[in-house]
Amino acid sequence: MMILCDIGNSTYHFLHNTKEFKLNINDDIPSLNSNDNIYYISVNKDAKDKLLHKYPSAIDIKDYFQFETKYANTMGIDRIVSCSYITNNIIVDFGSAITVDIIKNKEHLGGFIMPGIDALKKNYPTISSKLEFNFENNINLDKIPLNTNDAINYSILNMIILPIKDVQNKYNLSIVFTGENAELITKYFTNYIFNSSLIFDSMKNAIKENK
Repeated sequence: MMILCDIGNSTYHFLHNTKEFKLNINDDIPSLNSNDNIYYISVNKDAKDKLLHKYPSAIDIKDYFQFETKYANTMGIDRIVSCSYITNNIIVDFGSAITVDIIKNKEHLGGFIMPGIDALKKNYPTISSKLEFNFENNINLDKIPLNTNDAINYSILNMIILPIKDVQNKYNLSIVFTGENAELITKYFTNYIFNSSLIFDSMKNAIKENK
């Protein structure tokens, strides 16, 4: 058996057998079955070092992925892993940031990064205490808002939705949404699938191919 770990900017995301769980990177890492191999990817060096301090035999599988792209070498391993087994899709991953990557005929055409929903929600009250609001994702985006709460939600949702719809219309591709917050906006889209385990599916494929 094996344990998979996706180390992000703010969380450890584990898959142990069929059980998924997340921890804040400041939390203690739990005791796991020492007989299981731990495979991980990481975009956070300090969090990676913390994992290796407790489990020094954990295996970094970033080199298992031979991903060709014209994107600069600053592309995060989490994005590379999510895209590696995709043929024709736009990959939209909701994490601390929202990443959007376009894959056509197995070629990575590029992508972009937006603030995550939590980051956008925190932004408004820092502008003014009068912009405290309750986040809602059931706003009618076809109507101009008539109160501040709706106005902020309208803006947050459109800041996320419109760039994604723009590339979908441009490239005429189906979207694969992943990440736990993705389901907050899927209602505003057609021609998509939601795959919460995309990154773990890709990690399993890479491990199998490299054994």
